[in-house]
Amino acid sequence: MAGQLVLDESLMQNVVPDDLFHRLQPFVSLIHQRMHEGIDDGLGWLKAPLRDQECLLSPVLDAASRIRQDADVFLVVGIGGSYMGARAAVELLPGAGPQVLFAGYQLSSAHFDQIWKHVEEQRVFVNVVSKSGSTLEPALIFRLLWPRLVTRFGEDEARRRIVVTTGVTGALRQLAEANGFPTLPIPEDIGGRYSLLTSVGLLPMAVAGIDIKAVLQGARAAALNLQEPELAANPAYRYAVYRNVMYRQGKIVELLVTDDPKWQSFGEWWKQLFSESEGKDGQGLFPATAQFTTDLHSLGQYIQQGRRVLFETVIEVEKEPVALSIPDMENWSDGFDFLAGKTLHWVNRQTIKATRLAHADGGVPNLAVRIPAVDAFWFGQLVYFFQKACAMSGYLAGVNPFDQPGVEAYKRYAAAVLGRPDLSDLGKELQQRLQDLE
Repeated sequence: MAGQLVLDESLMQNVVPDDLFHRLQPFVSLIHQRMHEGIDDGLGWLKAPLRDQECLLSPVLDAASRIRQDADVFLVVGIGGSYMGARAAVELLPGAGPQVLFAGYQLSSAHFDQIWKHVEEQRVFVNVVSKSGSTLEPALIFRLLWPRLVTRFGEDEARRRIVVTTGVTGALRQLAEANGFPTLPIPEDIGGRYSLLTSVGLLPMAVAGIDIKAVLQGARAAALNLQEPELAANPAYRYAVYRNVMYRQGKIVELLVTDDPKWQSFGEWWKQLFSESEGKDGQGLFPATAQFTTDLHSLGQYIQQGRRVLFETVIEVEKEPVALSIPDMENWSDGFDFLAGKTLHWVNRQTIKATRLAHADGGVPNLAVRIPAVDAFWFGQLVYFFQKACAMSGYLAGVNPFDQPGVEAYKRYAAAVLGRPDLSDLGKELQQRLQDLE
């Protein structure tokens, strides 16, 4: 595959000490060794792209083929890492297959009602995704879906139209085995936000008609390219270092900038990856997203002249997706005749380049992660790049990038307030506190 993923660091040169990378290299090398020796739990994603992929691809492709032959709609029920990456891929990459929709990532009754009204008369398959099966939102949405599917198709056919993607143990695994639902595995050594390149993300991609072999080839190429511990040879590690330096310089918000609405869900996946990995112990960058040029007309003023707590990471794509030339118009007094003959993509790229310069001059340092094209191969590369950068960045920040104790805390509070029997004492305490606030 021609081209390469490039980290454009040109607008960081005046804000990062010249000897920084030399001084940090010993720490990066130690962390690299720790990661590649697999000392910590949750590192299964690191070497997975280098293994033989046939055992992963075969059941996914078989399931996808069965679904594509008999589905108008493929409904993915999951939350967080169980749906964000898949949604990013489906919205970003071209495909030709059944419509892929998503539910179970919120508790809005109106949203569920809208989804069901859309699918109830169609040939629908449902993919329930949860490693444990005990996550509130997808569990309740599946409870709502199942009796409706039985009414629509009959129990045997409804059962055939379910695919459960889950871990080897847990409530959802037990439910699947008890009801005879077809299953796909989630590896035990890969956490939710790092699971996009497993059956969690690959099945929805394959159903949508995305070339998942190319996705995994891209991830494999990235895994091979990012094996060196030396910062000079590893752009993912350099990106991680820049993030940590920015944080220590008082930049507490990282803005991921993209240039097309189809990147929105990728930004949501990126936000979860970094916020759950680093937002611990009272520290961590706050990950946010923006779409240029659209958000330059809302956030642009703040970015340029607001509090100097921001830095930006821009995703740039070299290949023009669609060639749309600006027409030469007679008697058209909008003042843009000088752009006649240029393509819209060229104008977009040049505008964002100029904006990067303006923001850097205004005290908002920025990087660019540049890929040659938006396709399955480069999507796989980009996903692996950010995963490896995130792991290194978390370790450099002094936190475990593979746990999420804060998530477990609010889940416990919510379960107690909702009346889970084993948390009755905590539930009474929290209910009293809530009443005192009214």
